Amino acid sequence: MTLITHGFEDTERALIARLYWGAFGSKLGRVLGPERLALRFIADMLRPDHALVARSEGGEMLGVVGFKTYDGALVGGGFLDLRRIYGTIGATWRAALLTLLERDTDNDRFLLDGLFVSPQARGQGIGTALLNAICQEALSRGYRKLRLDVIDSNPRARALYEREGFERKGTTNMGPFSKLFGFSSATTMVKTLA
Repeated sequence: MTLITHGFEDTERALIARLYWGAFGSKLGRVLGPERLALRFIADMLRPDHALVARSEGGEMLGVVGFKTYDGALVGGGFLDLRRIYGTIGATWRAALLTLLERDTDNDRFLLDGLFVSPQARGQGIGTALLNAICQEALSRGYRKLRLDVIDSNPRARALYEREGFERKGTTNMGPFSKLFGFSSATTMVKTLA
């Protein structure tokens, strides 16, 4: 049985950072790397109040789904946070590039901001359980729609979202930045909630 809880303990930050990096490092590696600095930055910036965590009955972390609100995101941070890890010059160019990946919140659709499952738990329905949990979170906050973005180099995730009732609403092309981020486009998908 999978248990979904709100938030996580400070002692779990390093584990979540590694799972996050495992899921998104291919698109963030050239910007947030090297890996040791990226893991430090991610672990420092994680917001437990913007996370739902899937756990086994024994408490083992199986996956996480993050969300973004006007108050923050699963992994936030600004220039000063980047500067603390990467120095002034490193923070300057990283901050500029990361703005290309930013997705704004809106009043009508709750924003899913990252879903990742531990390698040993993949294929066991954890992603679906996390999607169901984030739908309930959205409803509990008064939203009737859930929005996410999925990159073109992740067809497995896109197939999961389509099976779960998400519809494609538009595509953002990365243009000359596609080589830097490792994907050519991101598709916005929306699910209308019951």
